[in-house]
Amino acid sequence: MKSFFIKIKSFFHTIEDNIAFYPALLSFIGFNFAMLMLFLEDEGISAFVIEHVPELVINNADTAKTLLSFLTGGIISIMVFSFSMVMVLLNQASSNFSPRVLPGLISKRNHQYVLGMYLATILYNTFTLVGIDPLENDKYQLPGFSVLIGIILTVLCFFAFLYFIHSISQSIQVNSILKSIYTKARNRLVMLVDKEREKAPSFPDTSDWKEYGSKETGYLQTFAAANLINICEEHDIQIKILPIPGGFVLKEIPIVKISKEIEDDLVEEILSNFNFAEGEIVDDNYALAFKQISEIGIKAMSPGINDPGTAINTIDYLTELFAIRLQKHDDTIITNDDKSLIFVNTVNFSELLYQVMVSYRTYCKHDMTCVQKLFLMIKYLLLQRTSNDNYHNSLIDEAKHLYDDAKANIGNEEDRRRIEQLYKSLPNKRD
Repeated sequence: MKSFFIKIKSFFHTIEDNIAFYPALLSFIGFNFAMLMLFLEDEGISAFVIEHVPELVINNADTAKTLLSFLTGGIISIMVFSFSMVMVLLNQASSNFSPRVLPGLISKRNHQYVLGMYLATILYNTFTLVGIDPLENDKYQLPGFSVLIGIILTVLCFFAFLYFIHSISQSIQVNSILKSIYTKARNRLVMLVDKEREKAPSFPDTSDWKEYGSKETGYLQTFAAANLINICEEHDIQIKILPIPGGFVLKEIPIVKISKEIEDDLVEEILSNFNFAEGEIVDDNYALAFKQISEIGIKAMSPGINDPGTAINTIDYLTELFAIRLQKHDDTIITNDDKSLIFVNTVNFSELLYQVMVSYRTYCKHDMTCVQKLFLMIKYLLLQRTSNDNYHNSLIDEAKHLYDDAKANIGNEEDRRRIEQLYKSLPNKRD
């Protein structure tokens, strides 16, 4: 039963990033609330309200139908406008920054809540209209209280629309996008660092272990670690997860290695704990943040945009993320009671740093402001505490690559002198 609930939780975490999830959920709530109010109207709630606060209740059927129809039409208009603004947001973000940031923008909770509120109110007003009989002249039989609730919900939708306009205008700004990506990655990294012990646990050699292929194709986002731990303990096995989380996995390509040969039913149970998606989610894989932030910086340096300021901002965010990554071990090993059970392949620091730096060296090596910022980033990171001394060696190697590229592409003597000073000022620089 515990395994079932863990899978449900993991599934919910996957689908809640869909732009239609919360609007659909709130629409369902709006429909059920309308049904509840129709039931309460049959129980005489409007008559009770009229007797105590008659000023709040509309007692004319034609007025109630006209008012609700007018308000519902207005909500539909602002909802269409809101959806249009979302499309504009996504188009501009894709053109000016990177298509990879779209999943993060789509999954913003506040926008989903506003769109869901529109749909819920439309459904509520529609079914309230159904409950109004235009031939009924008895004011106590009119759903006056339900109409009042519909008016209040509509007014709240108008305020939500104003908030939506403000929020979406902020969301399109590059600083807001960078901050959002950085925050998600930082939270994920801090959580992983906190889970690790000062000394990384060991894991046995897996060269002779049995491999098992994936049953699906897609991006490996997450896996139900608690379920896999229970399986390992119950069947006395150890598991090595071969793909790097966030990487694309093809069907039948080996996805796990297991310490001993097991039956097909157990293989199916193990593989069912892996969640695949068609997009990239930073919340589940911090390495994607380095890719997305660096792509925004590189896009800013393209001739069509030519915005070195944005590129420098991306380097600032990357500096902080790299500083946290220095505290994490390259190997991720999941243990239970000091016993190593699951080995998870992750991008090692050297490779992560190289992939980021090679992009900036390729597109920013001619820009002195970006080169200076990259040297300052490396200098700062060399002064930070690390979980592995080899991390500093990787930083020094990348500094040498940056120095060589910058000297080869910047011709001004003063600029070259400054580059020389920056390179020589790096702490613990190897000869």
